[in-house]
Amino acid sequence: MIQQWLIKILLSPLAWLYGLGVILRNLLYQIGLFKSISFSFPVISMGNLSVGGTGKTPHIEFLILHLREFVRIGVLSRGYGRKTQGYRLVTTLDHADQSGDEPVQLKRKFPDVAVAVSESRALGIPQLLKNDPGIQLILLDDAYQHRAITPAISILLTDFNRPFYSDFLLPVGRLREWRSAYQRAHAIIVTKCPPNLPTAKRHEIRTLINPQPHQKLYFSSLEYGQPYSFWDSSLRLQFTNDLGIILISAIAHTDHLTTYLETRSKEIRHLEFTDHHFFTKFDMGQLRAAFDAMAAQTKIILTTEKDATRLELHYDYLFAQKLPIFVLPLRVRFLDQQDEIPFMDYIQQQLLAFTV
Repeated sequence: MIQQWLIKILLSPLAWLYGLGVILRNLLYQIGLFKSISFSFPVISMGNLSVGGTGKTPHIEFLILHLREFVRIGVLSRGYGRKTQGYRLVTTLDHADQSGDEPVQLKRKFPDVAVAVSESRALGIPQLLKNDPGIQLILLDDAYQHRAITPAISILLTDFNRPFYSDFLLPVGRLREWRSAYQRAHAIIVTKCPPNLPTAKRHEIRTLINPQPHQKLYFSSLEYGQPYSFWDSSLRLQFTNDLGIILISAIAHTDHLTTYLETRSKEIRHLEFTDHHFFTKFDMGQLRAAFDAMAAQTKIILTTEKDATRLELHYDYLFAQKLPIFVLPLRVRFLDQQDEIPFMDYIQQQLLAFTV
């Protein structure tokens, strides 16, 4: 503990220098020296103040599921970790190294939704519209710091277990911006909450966040579904008390996932990698060895939907090994909002106001 505090003290000058750079950049946007463009149709930006996972992709999926019946949606992402550059329209045949793991995941789930990747969202939006002129709404993934675009609705996510109000700037903490940057958001979602989060705890969090008069505050949790086979999605798995699980993941903050699995299996061994890690041949050998070493008679390999897009880069090897690999889906559930407007009602009202 003392060593950690010492490291933070030593890194604090770098954090302050980083913070000054952030202040200067935001100031240049505020005074108009850096231009921020808007569009004649609604753009919803989803992002966070911190590095690491807050559940952006599941919340993007939630919006798609609830809005695609009413408007034609396009999704634009940077495509983190891809080995290509520039604008790219994602197809269902793309691999993670071409378009990024999350955009590929989204396109596979929603083939009828136009998904594209571009380092510059300001340049990517016109190209996405050129590819699909019928688009009426664009969702920007991980774009809270992308000030070059002024969104109609800006949604800020913060992890219940790692809230922005208890964090500090990089490299001391995990924040990309000062805490006060939360004030730019139209809606704030506290993600990964316990499903039965007490009302008193919600009030405590609301007080600590201190939402501005124009801001809505919501609470959501992640709900895991029934695992399906990596080889045939129609095949499903039932958790049993005698099940052994080799969990392979390269996502941020897996504590929520491992806690969920611990109560649904006999034994878990976790092969954990950094977020967006592209699995190597050596990693696949380690996976095979870990599976063989597990003593449980009934055992499987389990991964997330995001990780599955990167595992498939080793499809031939894994298929030859005849490994029982399953994929664990998840979805967002919003907690009761009591007297507040439910999240989707708020989104729909904002979109209606934009078109009037």
